[in-house]
Amino acid sequence: MKKFLRYLGLGLLSTFLTATPGLGAERISFYYPPFGEFSLSVDSLETFAKVGKIDRDFSFYASRATPEQLAQLRDLLQQRFNVSPTLVSQVTYSPTGEQLVQQLGKLLLTESRKNGFYAIRASLILAAADDKEGLTVVNLLRKFPSNTIRVNFTEGLRIVDDLSQLIKKKDEVFASLQKEAIAEAANSTVDFSKQADLRSPGKFRWQKKSLDLNDISRNRRLPVDIYLPTTQNSEPTDKNSLSPPFPLIVISHGLASDRSTFVYLAEHLASYGFAVAVLEHPGSNAQRIQQYFAGLAGPPDGTEFINRPIDVKYLLNELERRDKTDPTLQGKLNFQQIGAIGQSFGGYTVLALAGAKINFEQLRQDCNPNNSSFNLSLVLQCQATELSATNYELQDDRIKVIMAINPIDSSILGEAGVSQIKIPIMLVAGSQDIFAPPVFEQIRPFTWLSDPNKYLALIENATHFSAIAEPTSENDVLPVPPALLGPDRAPVYSYLNALSVAFMETHLLNRSEYRSYLQPSYAKFISKEPLNLSLLQSLSVAQFNQIWSESIPQSVKLPNPQLTPTPR
Repeated sequence: MKKFLRYLGLGLLSTFLTATPGLGAERISFYYPPFGEFSLSVDSLETFAKVGKIDRDFSFYASRATPEQLAQLRDLLQQRFNVSPTLVSQVTYSPTGEQLVQQLGKLLLTESRKNGFYAIRASLILAAADDKEGLTVVNLLRKFPSNTIRVNFTEGLRIVDDLSQLIKKKDEVFASLQKEAIAEAANSTVDFSKQADLRSPGKFRWQKKSLDLNDISRNRRLPVDIYLPTTQNSEPTDKNSLSPPFPLIVISHGLASDRSTFVYLAEHLASYGFAVAVLEHPGSNAQRIQQYFAGLAGPPDGTEFINRPIDVKYLLNELERRDKTDPTLQGKLNFQQIGAIGQSFGGYTVLALAGAKINFEQLRQDCNPNNSSFNLSLVLQCQATELSATNYELQDDRIKVIMAINPIDSSILGEAGVSQIKIPIMLVAGSQDIFAPPVFEQIRPFTWLSDPNKYLALIENATHFSAIAEPTSENDVLPVPPALLGPDRAPVYSYLNALSVAFMETHLLNRSEYRSYLQPSYAKFISKEPLNLSLLQSLSVAQFNQIWSESIPQSVKLPNPQLTPTPR
């Protein structure tokens, strides 16, 4: 009975409401065997939302909730989501949106126990079009075209249970890898307190030069900011001090971002003598998403998986051309020493440039509409199924090293694609990243890499947004709830500043004196709670299998190809 009451608690009801912005019409009904049918009136929820009163109908559930849960539920019920009906219509009528609503419809059924797809979509659009009440949970309930909405409670409980187990296993994987990194760090004899602090700016001054490139063949305008080292703040103290032409680093932003996202990293690298080119991808930048929200453009489509790497190729070609004609660039860039850094969608971009090919077979398996997954990055990755399944040549041999932060790659590239990368690489993962889940998108793909010069940086409690700069008024197109932003980002900025310098100096410029900074002991030295940093250079498939036990429920098992069984 205790378990029964726990499941009937308002905490679970709140979970349903939070995950699905619209749960019924006059009544919300669910069947919980063997105890029978339970229901709650929309009037009760509306009264609670507006005046905080708990009536008899609602009291059965409210009495089993904590005051904090009730407060959270009331906040949710009162929350108005300021989106236009045009945007809601665009999203819910898009292929990806339809798939999401179809999956939601399996949980939220009509009165006749049919998939709630059409009713959910209609209620979303109608609520968004209501100028007076707007898109709120209660208004969604009122707009639902049925007297009763039935919650598939058994399926909901299974999903909640599977998700909780998946989160638990993710935490176990992170903890195990952290433990291994700490053990390796204990063997180090380097005193980093007496070494140069790579978190601090370097000796070079720099200037920013902005370009507006236009690839006429693809009708793509590419804004680019170039950070060029100029003179050093003080006289060089070693014979290896950089001078023109400077090694070049290209930075690729993620979805709904722009070239301001990694200004802090570009400036830091420039201060160490690297020229940095930060470009903007017009098919998936902040401006494009703003236009999409305003109904002036469609969503980013599958062609962006091709266009993004080609954007970088075009940029490099154009810089090489201007090196011969532009006095401000002439002799400044070393095209024999090029590295690339990308975050999220930009992480995919640099992986493709490094030689990973699109894996259409993996996409067909993972993007089957009948498959359900907790990997939210598949919403974006599965856009690539729109592409013609041909062999796209996206690799650029001029790029010698890459650093991928929160990359998405498990399906768009898969093992067959990622394993083709044969250059030094660093993957960066955050333990609380729900948009590019670390186990699926960074940790497991790390085991597919064969180049010995590979690194996996793990940041505990970091989210998908921890590495990017605070949004500006121009690019704040995706307001993110504070809970998803994570702790103060400053430590993550310092980690990436230091690791990027060490990685590029070691593997792009072949400076062995920086290799000590790529040890687990250095990560431990600069680590700050709660964003604890760990660094690993090896993780085999067998080791991963030992951590990822076979107790995971079938619905959340890792997708094909299956990992090689651990030898016994």
